Amino acid sequence: MLDLGTRYMGLTLANPLIAGSSALTATVDGVKKAEKGGVGAVVLKSIFEEEIAAEYDGVLAEAKAKGLSLESYEYYDYEVRGDRIAAYVDLVRGAKKAVRIPVIASINCTYSHEWVTFARELEAAGADGLELNMFFLPSDLKRSSEERERDYLTIIAKVLKQVHIPVALKISPYFSTLAQMIQKLSGSGIAAIVLFNRFYSIDFDVEKLAVTSGAGLSVPAEINLPLRWVALMARRVSCDLAGSTGVHDSVGLIKLLLAGAKAVQVVSSLSANGAGHAEVILAGLNAWMQRHGFRALQDFRGKLSQAESEDPAAYERVQFMKHYA
Repeated sequence: MLDLGTRYMGLTLANPLIAGSSALTATVDGVKKAEKGGVGAVVLKSIFEEEIAAEYDGVLAEAKAKGLSLESYEYYDYEVRGDRIAAYVDLVRGAKKAVRIPVIASINCTYSHEWVTFARELEAAGADGLELNMFFLPSDLKRSSEERERDYLTIIAKVLKQVHIPVALKISPYFSTLAQMIQKLSGSGIAAIVLFNRFYSIDFDVEKLAVTSGAGLSVPAEINLPLRWVALMARRVSCDLAGSTGVHDSVGLIKLLLAGAKAVQVVSSLSANGAGHAEVILAGLNAWMQRHGFRALQDFRGKLSQAESEDPAAYERVQFMKHYA
């Protein structure tokens, strides 16, 4: 028997495939389907501070349109927020009762104290771990890169003081010195870093001259970015690394494990093919391991990381040379 087990965030997973934060993991039924499909863990769909704020703004806008006093609606700030948190707490509790695999809650906030509040609530609900999906678009011309990077470390420190369950940080590649920042974050006390989060993208309708939404699901080619950076940072950080984005099949999973990932998150592939596709991905991993004589993940994890490479410069090459000559 092959051993697909892994330790991620200090949690024991039967295999390294994680159903990432998505519509699939937004309900207890979806989480059950993910477990039945064979994933090693789930990350619940994020609770968004931004979404709560938008709902509150909608309540106030409706009140204003009706000519009602806004002062009488101040309590909605707490009511809307409380309802959303209560619903998410119910999701955590329901998922924990329904499945045996680790359940990781996900928080997505802006610059605010809510990170800490949400973290405490979700730990109390029984989450096995927390994933902070953290990204501040570097478009503010008044904020320096140093200020933005300091915010990450400040929020992490505050959250870690309040919870005792393992915390992962899901980040973007948009840092001025990405390698140094990943290494710095890894030493902050977090249990894992996920490379990378994927964002809502915009597009243009050139006939209507309007801004529209871009593609919702990833494509396999998007694995190239996390693959490079997992391979570059493996063996050079103080926490676990997980790969995310562009993983659609067993080949993508295998690549990120070879790069050095402890776990791999999949979203688009499960969204497009159903939770049962996890079984197909894992079957491909099994077959590949058998062909190559590997009995356990540690036999090959990180085998193609830069730290293990005889040609480390290949991982840092960024210019096209004879490939397009």
